[in-house]
Amino acid sequence: MSAQLRYFGIGAGLVLAQWLVLQHLSLWGATPDVVLLFLGWMALYMRRHTAAGAGFALGAALDIAYGTWGLHMIVKTITGFLLGSIPVTEERNAVLIQPQQAFLGGLVLTLMHNGLLVILLALQAQTTNTFLVNALWLGSSAYTAVLGTIASVLYTSNSTR
Repeated sequence: MSAQLRYFGIGAGLVLAQWLVLQHLSLWGATPDVVLLFLGWMALYMRRHTAAGAGFALGAALDIAYGTWGLHMIVKTITGFLLGSIPVTEERNAVLIQPQQAFLGGLVLTLMHNGLLVILLALQAQTTNTFLVNALWLGSSAYTAVLGTIASVLYTSNSTR
């Protein structure tokens, strides 16, 4: 199976999991974003234009699922482009993410992504409230970083066998 087809299948499955399951696992209004974690992982292996295209496709799928036409698409495209622009010193195929790196990287990634998302949501709704900052920006960022750390531990333990 080709890598693009495999990435497409994984991305589609994660969008469905995000939409059907993970949005219902909220803690004080904060929900994790596994699609963003997948985009961040893919951007480590891809160049900026390919990562931006992947962000566009994943964002479009989330916009269709949630009915937020264009919001996730623009934020995930920008995120994919910026992450794909980061040079990786090692061979891109040999990147192994440690749990500490996964937490810190996931936290920085989601703070940037969710901060941009909160700004666009506030501009769209022409409102400011503490829910956008506390739950959507900070809470979801921490929740997603913890989920990324758990995924990194599981991935690392499976790859060492």
